[in-house]
Amino acid sequence: MSAPSAFSLARRLRGGETVYTGWCNMGVPLVAEALARAGFSAVNLDQQHGLYDMATTAAGIAAVRVAGAAPIVRVPLGDFAVASRVLDLGAEAVIAPMINTPADARALVAATKYPPLGERSWGPQRAATLYGIDQDSYLREANGGTLTFAMIETRTALANLDAIAATPGIDALFIGPSDLSLALSDGALLDPHCAAVEAELDKVVAAANRAGKIPGLYCADAARAVATAKRGFRFLAVGSDLGFLRAGAAAELKVLKA
Repeated sequence: MSAPSAFSLARRLRGGETVYTGWCNMGVPLVAEALARAGFSAVNLDQQHGLYDMATTAAGIAAVRVAGAAPIVRVPLGDFAVASRVLDLGAEAVIAPMINTPADARALVAATKYPPLGERSWGPQRAATLYGIDQDSYLREANGGTLTFAMIETRTALANLDAIAATPGIDALFIGPSDLSLALSDGALLDPHCAAVEAELDKVVAAANRAGKIPGLYCADAARAVATAKRGFRFLAVGSDLGFLRAGAAAELKVLKA
């Protein structure tokens, strides 16, 4: 599989496609590459709750890219300096946790978009090399071509949906359903499919659509992703590398023990 053209994820999403992304927690670039080669058009490397550090993230971004998919990174909570750095390393999108207010959204944009939208510092040599373009082209295209995903995970974020979505430089609203279930139940329930979360899904899609932004959701499995795509979500994370490994091992062991 050949490497995709520069900024392929942005073009696909803005062209109206629904994109399914693999999700990697294990910190193993070879596994991220395998998901890309399996057919996921985008693969996320999780620095927030996964085992990806900067060295494995740099290697993982390159591995996903050369395998034909768009590399994405979920950065640690509030670490917008890392958001800028992973874009320099070649990530096509940044997923930022707990974007609760317009101020949070503006801080994310400041780190990830060049002027006049933001204040991103210059240094994308690795990204331009991976994309196969010169630095002038990268500068010209980066603000539109690299994407910012603001995670919606709290009551405060829900109250500020329209303001977050309207922030120039925010490209997508991405629901973290597990944390949202904790927030909506005041810590009493961890259930990403609970009624309280379900009641908010269409509101987030509507807010994203009003602002011309992309609605996204983390899904435990493919069935959930297909079902919520029918409700208007266009960027859907599907399962995780560790989940796929466990499911595959369980299926084989079931045969062995039959």
